[in-house]
Amino acid sequence: MRSLIAPLGWAVEWPFAALQRRISANRMAYVFAGPNLLVFAIFVVAPMILNIWYALTGGTELLPGQRPFVGGANFSSLLACGNYLHAETCRQDRFWRAVWNTVVFVICQVGVMVSLSLITALVLNRRIPARGFFRAVFFYPVLLSPVVVALIWKWILQPSGLLNALVVGAGGQAQPFLLAPGWSFFWTVVVSIWAHMGFYTLILLAGLQAIPRDLYEAAEMDGTPRWRVFRRITLPLLMPSMLVVLVLGLIRAVQAFDEIYVLTGGGPGTATQYLVQYIYETAFANQIHILGLAAAASMLVGGVLLVLTLLQLAVAGRART
Repeated sequence: MRSLIAPLGWAVEWPFAALQRRISANRMAYVFAGPNLLVFAIFVVAPMILNIWYALTGGTELLPGQRPFVGGANFSSLLACGNYLHAETCRQDRFWRAVWNTVVFVICQVGVMVSLSLITALVLNRRIPARGFFRAVFFYPVLLSPVVVALIWKWILQPSGLLNALVVGAGGQAQPFLLAPGWSFFWTVVVSIWAHMGFYTLILLAGLQAIPRDLYEAAEMDGTPRWRVFRRITLPLLMPSMLVVLVLGLIRAVQAFDEIYVLTGGGPGTATQYLVQYIYETAFANQIHILGLAAAASMLVGGVLLVLTLLQLAVAGRART
């Protein structure tokens, strides 16, 4: 086996050794980083620049050279409102309905998910029976495709689905879980939490396991109540992990699209239409593709996320000092 691998290793090593002799060892880092930087430039930097150009141009043409420059007209159209709290007074009312739907969704989803992730991590960090099994169970939904997650829950929540069968079997009436605005919004929050909570639980669990056990032993010897141990030891030392979970959860919630689009399609009406779906439909799904408006909306979303992330990092830095 070694005799077969040796020629292959020599064939791979020889060109790199020759290249290193030619350009020096210090420059070999650029050779290995070059392909990654090229991919990053093609699939990240170039689309960002193209998105900025689309946001500053109008019309329905796809090719950048055929689009007339309109400056900030797309941004002005999105931000033109009589009252930002009432979407019907805005020129782009669908955009502002998506904004407020997203705001409520983010508050509910992130708040509940961070709380449940913390509670779950605290429980899984204790010595309970079948702890490894339960850790795997909570993390398993993260491994599923978002489309698979949405299809599973759609099968459960549809009018003739499993949940309604249980409700009817218990003597109740079938509920329009995906057809009533209130119910559909509730279930988008539940499904999103179910699909992603395991990832954030794992981060918090790692943070809990990094806390020195000596602190807990000293507190136990002093007879400190558990709630005070949690407030004075666990929570302060877990704050860096909590910040990571909060930032990642916030960014993920604002970008919510795949599970919700498959589950409800944004309906009924616009009850579960969030910002990313608005951008997608404006640019690609509607009969008239308004690429400039969608690009401007995506830049506003990116700007808000950047500001929120910087604020959270600044607050965390001030808290550490």
